Amino acid sequence: MRARLDIPAGTLHRITHRSEILGRNRLGDTATREIVVYTPHGHDGDGLPLLVDIVGFTAGGPAHVNWKNFGENVPERLDRLIHDGDLPPVVVAFPDCFTRLGGNQYIDSDAMGPWATWLTTEMLEEVEGRFKCGGKGRRGLFGKSSGGYGSIIHAMKYPDVWSAAACHSGDMAFELCYLPEMPSALRAIAKAGSIEAFVRDFETGPKFPGNSLHDLMTLAMAATYDPDPDPDVFCGIRLPVDLETCEIIEDRWNAWLQWDPAHIVDQHLDALKSMKGLWIECGDVDQYNLVYGARRLHRSLVAGSVDHVYQEFKDNHSSIDYRLDESLPFLVNALLS
Repeated sequence: MRARLDIPAGTLHRITHRSEILGRNRLGDTATREIVVYTPHGHDGDGLPLLVDIVGFTAGGPAHVNWKNFGENVPERLDRLIHDGDLPPVVVAFPDCFTRLGGNQYIDSDAMGPWATWLTTEMLEEVEGRFKCGGKGRRGLFGKSSGGYGSIIHAMKYPDVWSAAACHSGDMAFELCYLPEMPSALRAIAKAGSIEAFVRDFETGPKFPGNSLHDLMTLAMAATYDPDPDPDVFCGIRLPVDLETCEIIEDRWNAWLQWDPAHIVDQHLDALKSMKGLWIECGDVDQYNLVYGARRLHRSLVAGSVDHVYQEFKDNHSSIDYRLDESLPFLVNALLS
């Protein structure tokens, strides 16, 4: 709901994009994707910087423009911040990156699809071509949780595309946020009879137990970080632990760690130094233990002399959109510098 009706609203443009590359996935996901684009009141986008909102697990970018109870959705937040002079006018894109397995980590995967490539090529070309916004040195991205992970991993691996990034409570220190979920996933698989049976039962519904979402997320991470090269394996899912004893399978787990921001940060210091703006934050009682990974990342960035903002705030992982009031102005001002 709009808290302040006196504020002029920006415009939401809904684009249906037919990707040439997203059909290359093993989940059966569609290559046709919606991208919602926000332009501020009084602007058509021409010459403005561009931010891309990549969302957390179980969501899609367009969900952030929906009506929200007891608070603002992201466009309403943008309207308020711009109207009050706290945020320079900016175009914001909300791409749909939802998958059959419930979410996205925004990297290229043989199983999940070439999501990083899509975000840095086709998606940007579609938005910037239509709205004449962004361009080199004037693009940033932000997200929370899986979206926070995507933001920091893109800053590390695609500094030629992005010039600013905000990681809100992003996945990192995988041994703390992912390994504790493995026993639950193994129980769910054993109950269903197989990974494929669990996923198909989940899809069949009509209802799923609450913890099933966490189990599905574990399977999605497996298809993302270390997909099985065997094309006959269902959705490319193989776990990094023994299905009977939950013992770590070292080579598989090491493949996961090659995508852990806290683990690989030292390999990407030059890329992170090239950012005009880098924002990293986490709640001090994050229930997924992500604050410890954030602290490790922050410590490495300090040791590597990487300019960044690091904040811990008194809260957990949930309902923290209010933190955008601080990170979005930081990002846009950095892009304009």
